[in-house]
Amino acid sequence: MTAPIPRDLPDIPALPRTAPQVLPSVVPARAVVPPVRRPLTAVYRLALAVLATAAVLIEVLLGGPTRVLSYFVIQSTVLLALVTLASARRAWTARHPLPGAVTGAALLYVVVASLVHHIALTDAAPAYAMTAGSGGGAAWLEPVAGHLLHTVLPVAALLDWLVLTPPARMHLRQATTWLLYPLAYLAFTLTRGELLPGSTAARYLYPFLDVARHGYRSVLANALLVGLAIYAVAVLLVALDHTRPKTRFRL
Repeated sequence: MTAPIPRDLPDIPALPRTAPQVLPSVVPARAVVPPVRRPLTAVYRLALAVLATAAVLIEVLLGGPTRVLSYFVIQSTVLLALVTLASARRAWTARHPLPGAVTGAALLYVVVASLVHHIALTDAAPAYAMTAGSGGGAAWLEPVAGHLLHTVLPVAALLDWLVLTPPARMHLRQATTWLLYPLAYLAFTLTRGELLPGSTAARYLYPFLDVARHGYRSVLANALLVGLAIYAVAVLLVALDHTRPKTRFRL
């Protein structure tokens, strides 16, 4: 005869009854959401890139590449042209958009250049101009290029960001990184002014950065104010990027 099997086994601890843990997915959302072609968005951005390139070329032809390409507004417009051209290609070929850090930087720089022009340079004394102008039938080109650089292109870039770009792609930590280029530009323009001969006209490209007239103390104070304004605009763009609604249509 065999001994009866006990119903309870006291020496074996009971297994805990816990729900299985679900590990978080490491696959980004864009990997499972297929992108779509946006031909009208591509056409708009291509037109924006062409306008930016045309405005830069006009200024270069009128003022010379060495001087004109040293301006902040020209450099930021060149960056805008490259970014919008790459974004147009991605929208046409149904690829994922460029990172928000790249598109946000291009938008920030052209907006800041526009604000500085309209607030600090429009009524500057002596009168601010990137080129000496051109006589004859081409005299109208410089005002047209200036209007494109300081008004049309920044507004068009803002519209592209508000209507055609998905929201919540910028981050607050990027606002500090975006300040590196204006800081490097400040060092560049001050060094350029020091290296040019003392009798050279327009050693300093912007009146509020003219060390020969104002001295380093005033120039650095002006640069600090501009830097704080750039950071404030960057923070505002990031805040708006996370509060603006999604557009309900795809172009």
